[in-house]
Amino acid sequence: MQNLLLSYYGDDLTGSTDVMEALELGGVPTVLFMRQPDEALLSQFTHCQAIGLAGTSRSETPQWMDTHLRDAFAWLKSRNAEICHYKVCSTFDSSPAIGNIGRAIEIGRSVFRQCSVPLVVGAPQLKRFTAFGHLFAAYREKYFRIDRHPVMSRHPTTPMDESDLLIHLSRQTNLTSGLIDLATLQSASRSEAFDRLVENGNEIVLFDVDSRETQLLAGKEIWRARKPGGYFVVGSSGIEYALLGEWASNRAIRAEPGFLPPGVADRIAVVSGSCSPTTERQIRHALADGFDGIELDPVELVSEASCAAIARAVSAGRASLQAGRSVVLYTALGPPADRGAEIDRQEGARHKLGRGLGELLRELTIEQQLRRVVIAGGDTSSHALGQMGVDALTVRMPLPASPGSPLCVAHSRVKAINGLEIALKGGQVGTDRYLCAIRDGVGG
Repeated sequence: MQNLLLSYYGDDLTGSTDVMEALELGGVPTVLFMRQPDEALLSQFTHCQAIGLAGTSRSETPQWMDTHLRDAFAWLKSRNAEICHYKVCSTFDSSPAIGNIGRAIEIGRSVFRQCSVPLVVGAPQLKRFTAFGHLFAAYREKYFRIDRHPVMSRHPTTPMDESDLLIHLSRQTNLTSGLIDLATLQSASRSEAFDRLVENGNEIVLFDVDSRETQLLAGKEIWRARKPGGYFVVGSSGIEYALLGEWASNRAIRAEPGFLPPGVADRIAVVSGSCSPTTERQIRHALADGFDGIELDPVELVSEASCAAIARAVSAGRASLQAGRSVVLYTALGPPADRGAEIDRQEGARHKLGRGLGELLRELTIEQQLRRVVIAGGDTSSHALGQMGVDALTVRMPLPASPGSPLCVAHSRVKAINGLEIALKGGQVGTDRYLCAIRDGVGG
């Protein structure tokens, strides 16, 4: 691979596909690897201008990051891309103990030997906005400050109780920080202001983004500030959307994106570990539109009886699929069904739950020769796909009505998995008819 524009590490799988979709829509051929690829796998994607590594750091401890992120960043640095992006969720949910973004920035600064790290979180395409350092996000066509958001302020693992992102980060790192606010960003002196913040020792610089116009201005500053050997940046897929405009203007990209509709799948299987009300509505919509629903006990799936529980789930899913119906196998229908407190009594149980759902989906996919499947839940997707034997993903079809959750194609050494169409959906992502849109092969 030569002349890479960007490499990235996604802190969960759905976030990683979000970046891939943004790049592909902008005309940048992109591949997402499930782990550091060998040369044989890399050689299949020499046409790509961007590469990613799908990670799990959003649900990991700082101690885990010290080992695994350092190795991942070192490998990405060796790719010599112009920009290296540590991708975080656009809701920025994190804590000192889980998904610590501050620690990730510390590690990235060390690997890239970089004094100051740009941070962009706002992504208008995803209805995420930052204004004077505060994060706002949409929920059902209304906009909330993130600490008052009906879902993210009550996240079961990393609730957002602070909307000022630099205050939120100060709980996770001692690195100093500064802000390029909206007024400064739109002024003629924005470049001087950015340079001055860096020269004054600010180790993190947050760019406000409240519109596509301010997003493009942030992209110009990041591209201008890049250095030989790769420039480490942190943020949501707002980073990619910000850079795409700059790349288009300087002719770094020329490809026109084109995606043919994949058509209707006769039946699909969905596994969901999400407690989100958004996913709840999607499941209920699917059940009213021809899907069979199978409720799974998440506590049993992480217990010593997990093998038997998975076998029963496979049997139930098989019955629906053999009858020609699509099926959704879910561990919860919305926040009231969340059994996280019980699950967390066992160390590592959430990861085990994701792996169990992946094992279940793998068995159904191979046995029933499925050609299209869905995994719902950001943390769930990361651990579930690890059980599927997938080596890499590319975009099959973006869903304009549900940005950040494209239909992908799996590349695998496992014959029954290679070519599988798979959608990975974060808890807050998608319209109510998302699962039906995937089944029907249409944007929705």
